[in-house]
Amino acid sequence: MPGLFDFQVNGFAGVDFQRHELTAAQLRAAVDALRARGVAAIFLTLITDTIERLATQFARIESYRAADPVIAKTIPGYHLEGPWLSPEPGYRGAHPAEPMRAPNAADFARLQDAAGGNIRLVTLAPEWPGSAEFIATLAAQGVHVSIGHSNATAAQIDDAIRAGARFCTHLGNGAPQSLPRHDNIIQRLLARDELTACFIPDGIHLPPFVLKNFVRAKPQGKILFTTDCMAAAGAPPGRYTLGSLETLVGGDLIARGPDGGFAGSTLTPDRGVALTAQYLGIPTAEARELWSTKAAAAFGASASIDIP
Repeated sequence: MPGLFDFQVNGFAGVDFQRHELTAAQLRAAVDALRARGVAAIFLTLITDTIERLATQFARIESYRAADPVIAKTIPGYHLEGPWLSPEPGYRGAHPAEPMRAPNAADFARLQDAAGGNIRLVTLAPEWPGSAEFIATLAAQGVHVSIGHSNATAAQIDDAIRAGARFCTHLGNGAPQSLPRHDNIIQRLLARDELTACFIPDGIHLPPFVLKNFVRAKPQGKILFTTDCMAAAGAPPGRYTLGSLETLVGGDLIARGPDGGFAGSTLTPDRGVALTAQYLGIPTAEARELWSTKAAAAFGASASIDIP
């Protein structure tokens, strides 16, 4: 049976991957905790920060991958979520607005070099000037592009898809609590059959009935699931960080930032399989496939989860 694959993991078992104090021993402990839950591979995810600090962190983690084959096997690539996101309140979620900027190929080349060529997935907001050209550049390099933390117009979404965008990051989240009734970013993205929608099935980021409706709206084969988990996943309630953001996780296991909003999730991938089956009324084997073979195939990571 292939292991689980989660393409958006910001931290685990008390370890925050964004922290510059991250040590090799801490990363190995998080990897071991993930593997103990049946997770074969992840895309380690870094969120919005300055290009300088992101490059430093990618280089640090690459040095740990080079020194430890278990870390390297479990982290076959990276997901970069920012800094090319919408700085608008609500749309930026828990991401800091200050480092956000329009994308450019030179910045990405610097980050990709620091990451050893292993950035495999980029989440961005395509309303920034130059986004279509940037997406085309990434797609030509085999980097997957996902739309998220965005308030793009229908025309800007069209341009992004034509340029090579293929996914939506945690659809239904990364948006304000109040939106126009019909013409809003959730509806614009949900209606695009070309895009594979990725959801967080923790029952918190999306109520179960909303998740069911969203899944029904997508064509066959156009849904995936992720935890988008942070350091508190696989750890007890308490205070944790997501980069520079201080978070509090209470007995309800919701990770909240200082403003009370969500700051990642505490969902673990094995629990994600169980809740996906429960909320969608599908067999556990089918849910597990969505969290393993189908997710890995979508991002070219099948070899990392030991699929024959």
